[in-house]
Amino acid sequence: MSSPETMAVNLDGQDESAGPVRGTQGVLRIGMIWLAANLVVTTLLTGTLFVPAVSFGTASAMILVGTLLGVVVLVLVGNMGTRTGLPTMALTRGSFGIRGSVIPAAANLIILMGWSWVQAMLAGVTVNYLVHEATGFSNPALFSAICQGIVVVLAIFGHTGISRVEPWLALLILIVMGFVFAAAFGAFSPAEFAALPVDTSLGGTPFITLDMVLATAISWTVLSADMNRHAKSSTAGIVGSGIGYTLSTCIAMLLGLVAFSTVLLRGGDATQFDPAVIVGEFGWPLGIAIFLSVMATNTMVVFGMVTSVVNAQSRWHLRFLPTAIVLGVVSVIGSTFLGLLNQFTDFLFVISAFFVPVFAIMIADYYLLKRRGYSRQILHERRESRYWYSGGVNWVAVAVWVIGAAASYLMSYVIPSPIGANIPAFALSFLLYLGLMYGLGGVRGLGLRDPRDAEPTGHLLDGADATSALRLEDPSTTRSPRAE
Repeated sequence: MSSPETMAVNLDGQDESAGPVRGTQGVLRIGMIWLAANLVVTTLLTGTLFVPAVSFGTASAMILVGTLLGVVVLVLVGNMGTRTGLPTMALTRGSFGIRGSVIPAAANLIILMGWSWVQAMLAGVTVNYLVHEATGFSNPALFSAICQGIVVVLAIFGHTGISRVEPWLALLILIVMGFVFAAAFGAFSPAEFAALPVDTSLGGTPFITLDMVLATAISWTVLSADMNRHAKSSTAGIVGSGIGYTLSTCIAMLLGLVAFSTVLLRGGDATQFDPAVIVGEFGWPLGIAIFLSVMATNTMVVFGMVTSVVNAQSRWHLRFLPTAIVLGVVSVIGSTFLGLLNQFTDFLFVISAFFVPVFAIMIADYYLLKRRGYSRQILHERRESRYWYSGGVNWVAVAVWVIGAAASYLMSYVIPSPIGANIPAFALSFLLYLGLMYGLGGVRGLGLRDPRDAEPTGHLLDGADATSALRLEDPSTTRSPRAE
């Protein structure tokens, strides 16, 4: 039997990890956080995957188009966090059900763990290259484990400090990136980059490139509400995250594209998704920038991973510190399996298959079906909650998620879609969820329609003091103005 207490009662009690919070950060602050977050080695090295499979011009265009499309999903999910005060995986309780939300939360844990491994590996490979050049010693697995160990310690004890200094680290990284751009275009003209020959044997297409860029946005959307719930208004969250993410992604991916193309133009031994290749070309300042970017961003990834697990279900009574230690140990061990770096493209497509349907469902449910609002009953793990559905699960959402994920996989690997997998999988999941929710809404026992959906709702802390926000309330007595 679920506890009658709310999620916030049983969590850690700190604003960064527990229950709904009211944001205070403006456009500039949110924008700088997002700018810093995605100026990271994984985004940079994703740009090295595009040429020579497609032309330099095509790759540049797809980076811009894919980022602009992906940021729409990111800001819509992020705005749900601003308007309610909840992190992303806690918000899935509204569409998947109080208990059904465990499914996307489990997928999120796997994805974030994978991201933390990949970033630690890339930092370790970078540090190993610098150490090997200076001393001749080489052990990339050891340095990956050390880098991830530092990240875990920072995630447990220093996540607040990291979030404060991350914008300054972003400024330093931008300076180094400016140096790389200047060096590359000082050595070769734009016409020479544009004239790089395309290797058709690699099977690259514009839409495959677009899908990889979209997958990057989807991978960041799992944390969008976690970050944007600290925005003081919807405008601050939407504008700040929209501009910050777009700038950081375009800059980082274009830098990877330009740096890798420079190596190709010099006739060097160009291995895609290998930081040592571009660090060898542009020197130790880029290596240091890569290391700092991983320390900052991966700290927030590990912190978000722990927060996701802690927020998943209050009946588990999970505390932040022991959960962080357990997940941290797993992340350090996993960071030594360097073979994952060879499967990064598949990893991106797995993220898309898992989460494109989830975000399509969340957006359709929140903005259309629930009329841009969830009530505080999303925190209540009782049958009386509007979000209990059938046995705590919205089986329509689960079914659509399975269908959407399967369709994404089929369109990626079995019957490749000529327009990529992400856009059609999102459209299919979005429309199928709406259709089934409307069509099956009258079926008794599924809990799909509820008169409480018509009640005005706002931020989950609106109209409640610190005590009442943590109490189980009678929904018939709760009225909150809609958040603007």
